[in-house]
Amino acid sequence: MQPTLIFCSLLFVACSADGGAAQRIFEKQTSTADSLPAHIVPTGKTLETRFPAPAGFERLPADSTSFVAFLRQLPLYPDGHAVHLFDGHLKNRQDVHCAVLNLDVGKSDLQQCADAIIRLRADYLYRQRRYEDIHFNFTNGFRAEYARWRRGARILVNGNRASWIPGNIPSERYADFRKFLDRVFMYAGTASLARELVVTNPEALQPGDVWIQGGHPGHAVIVLDVVENPGTSERRFLLAQSYMPAQDIHVLRNPAGDSPWYAVPGAGERLETPEWTFDRDELRRFDKRL
Repeated sequence: MQPTLIFCSLLFVACSADGGAAQRIFEKQTSTADSLPAHIVPTGKTLETRFPAPAGFERLPADSTSFVAFLRQLPLYPDGHAVHLFDGHLKNRQDVHCAVLNLDVGKSDLQQCADAIIRLRADYLYRQRRYEDIHFNFTNGFRAEYARWRRGARILVNGNRASWIPGNIPSERYADFRKFLDRVFMYAGTASLARELVVTNPEALQPGDVWIQGGHPGHAVIVLDVVENPGTSERRFLLAQSYMPAQDIHVLRNPAGDSPWYAVPGAGERLETPEWTFDRDELRRFDKRL
């Protein structure tokens, strides 16, 4: 399908509602509390305190103002919290997560898989006041820039065309920033995000990297944290996702074992997550500054 896909269809195809029988890893419906994975501190309130590094591993060093540090300090709901959809209903599968991020989903079916990743990156840049760096492309290639939105411009969508128009009073209030993100969520998706990211080597993966299959449907998950064995240089990582319909961002269980920390897939291997399977070479990165 070409990048000029009609916008109105994007909301429904950005992520698959079901990865298909071949994508399913779990079939049993259970709650988080039924079988809590090992190596989790239930009282931890942030990603870093809930998920200590496994024995023999250390977290990668990170500056306190980096995206890595931002991800590690993401707040979590209390242990055992269920994943909810944007409308308050429960996600139909409660067996895929081991923690839920304490971040709003919004009141519309917008913050799906790629959107959740956009949200985390944008929230970090907003907190750092790096407004000029907050920009994402729509599926048709239109560049949505928060710096222009902040100055009062708004985005007009007419059919498959988008353009900037004068509109509101300049504002950098977070509520207006969220309105900008909702506009992005509506017209961006895995296809557009995949084109923005840069291919990276799984052996050198970092927090903030993204495993992504861009398409209609497609899916994406974000690497929240990475640990390394100083002796062997082996790395392991935590993953998070949203899905379709829009839902709480949640830390994924690892179907390969009882630890939430994933091993880097080797040559010829694939990354299997509870609701999707990715090729090893589908790892991407935003840019080197993060």
